[in-house]
Amino acid sequence: MAARRTILSSTLATALMAAATGLAAAQEPLTVRLDFSPWGVHAGMHYAMNEGWFEEAGLAVDLQDGRGSGNTLQLVNAGQVDVGQIQLGLLGAAREQGAEIKSFAGFQRKTDLCILVDRDAPIQKIADLKGKALVVFAASPWAPYIDEYLAAGGLDQTTVEVLFVDPAALWGTYTAGRADGLMSTIGSAIPVAEKSRPSKCMMLDEAGLTFPSYGLIATEATIAERAEDLARLVAVEQRAWAAIRDDLDLGVEAIIAQRPDANLDPDILREQIRITLDYFDTPATAGKPIGWQAREDWEKALQGMEKAGLIGPGWNPDDYFTNDLVQ
Repeated sequence: MAARRTILSSTLATALMAAATGLAAAQEPLTVRLDFSPWGVHAGMHYAMNEGWFEEAGLAVDLQDGRGSGNTLQLVNAGQVDVGQIQLGLLGAAREQGAEIKSFAGFQRKTDLCILVDRDAPIQKIADLKGKALVVFAASPWAPYIDEYLAAGGLDQTTVEVLFVDPAALWGTYTAGRADGLMSTIGSAIPVAEKSRPSKCMMLDEAGLTFPSYGLIATEATIAERAEDLARLVAVEQRAWAAIRDDLDLGVEAIIAQRPDANLDPDILREQIRITLDYFDTPATAGKPIGWQAREDWEKALQGMEKAGLIGPGWNPDDYFTNDLVQ
């Protein structure tokens, strides 16, 4: 394995050098589908697009908005797109059902799923959700974990009403007061809620569930056949996020420039990017390259997935992620 990685690293380094000096062959087409409509976690992709860095690396990237992490995962598994940027917690159930997908880079490596409730609501722990209504959409990364989360507070879907709605109706349902809580991610949701319904977050890890958050996935076949292209994609993302860490407005301006018709609020985007960066590292990834994933984090994640009944025993973390394409 060590020899294979040494050879692969040498090959990828050569490919990246060729691309950077303009010696790469014709640009390789690569479809990348995001999890949702534009928000802060997409800053790295949009900044790289805006700066022309994918082209410099020999990639012709088609960057698509999504309709939920679950939907993007299905499209990747079906071969309709090459790469997905999604919540990695969905990989467990997907592989259990036969999907041959892996994460090849994890950027936001700390669990960020949360339930928004009114900031002044007397809700401090999971059990306090008894009798409340929570809104979510079916392709949400929350969907596989709802029952296990509620069970940690002695609740279930007979004592808590879970409203499944279309993604387009999610925020309207919450801000109109038709639900007591909204299941989302802290980075995407808290900044949006601030102006219409100031909220606080109850985190998924309060139920002992934890897993890597946003990262890049592809089928095992794509990872094997297009290792050089995917390594270039990762390297560009590393470069973009390193720049954004130093200046959040680079990401804000890039997202707005790439999606000019989306009527995006720069203040919301800036706060989303800030929170995204706050969730980049776990203790196990501190000091490691952007995109590098810790086996320890995946072991904890898979233990929680087994407990939740999403995967069976006998799992191997190597089936879910690889660091071979991260330099």
